[in-house]
Amino acid sequence: MQMLLLAIVAALTAGAGITHYAGTTALVAFAFATGALAGLAWVVGYATEQVGEHFGPAVTGVLQSTLGNLPEFFVVIFALRAGEVVVAETSIIGSLFANALLVLGLVIIAGARQSGNNLMRFSTRLPNDTITLLMLASFVIVLLGISVTSSDHASHHVKAISIVGAIALLVTYVAWVIPYVRSDSAHGAEHSAAPKGSLVLPIILLAIAGAGAAFVSDWFIAALTPTIDKLHISQAFAGIVIVAIAGNAVENVAGIMLAAKGQADLAISVVKNSVAQVAAFLYPALILVSLLFSTPLTFSLAPIYIGALLLSALAVWQISGDGEASAFEGVALIAIYIVLGVVTIYE
Repeated sequence: MQMLLLAIVAALTAGAGITHYAGTTALVAFAFATGALAGLAWVVGYATEQVGEHFGPAVTGVLQSTLGNLPEFFVVIFALRAGEVVVAETSIIGSLFANALLVLGLVIIAGARQSGNNLMRFSTRLPNDTITLLMLASFVIVLLGISVTSSDHASHHVKAISIVGAIALLVTYVAWVIPYVRSDSAHGAEHSAAPKGSLVLPIILLAIAGAGAAFVSDWFIAALTPTIDKLHISQAFAGIVIVAIAGNAVENVAGIMLAAKGQADLAISVVKNSVAQVAAFLYPALILVSLLFSTPLTFSLAPIYIGALLLSALAVWQISGDGEASAFEGVALIAIYIVLGVVTIYE
């Protein structure tokens, strides 16, 4: 069955490439790219579960989130190269919102329903560590937002402050992720006792699916742009909702699959690692990389997104910080995301 599904995914990915380079209509190219992204998300979810048999949730979550966030990285790079700063900014923060609100909400609902008592339970360390990293990123963004709004002296040095903030975030992320990954060694006896399959195939599948998602995301955006123009959709809505959901299809499928199977810690690890990585690694790394382009990226965002980011961080902390969440709380996170999406329509 798995071989048949892999063959279908390969065919969809090939179709996405053919329709992109053959210059077919945007609708056809968009349909193939969407199907390919969904298929690649399933591949990553399946391979992540196999890797989880060999390692603990820390290593598995970091590995999956790294590969799962490749589409966002390339989307932002392509946007900056084209001078589309708004698309680049909203794609990054859209990824944060999608993972922290939509994906986490869906995972909590799936995990709560599977538990039998409508309550998903998981380790508190990763959720609280993620909130710390998200709050640090929010601190830099909120501080810059206040400075720019009040037009004080620091507002004339947004680029320099963003560079320092990016370096500080990256150093903090490294200081967190190394001991976090090493913590899996404590579970070595448990994993060594469990039956395990070969590690080679899932690693290869993860690498291929991650790279494929990067290419397909580029084709997806290329097909999406004329569709956006025709439907008169705002760039903010495209970045925060459409691109973010498509780019985070990997986390959507992988997290929900794992939660539905009762693997609560691994499911939370997949989602929370992605949030932490986008906030404290991907965003600051892209700010430094953007210095190579004529339109550099900064931590200066529109006030509405600054407020949404801070309130989202507080909501995630309140819901997941105690190590348990109910289906009702998952619905609440999704409701927050829907309201944010509706607001971006009119931006």
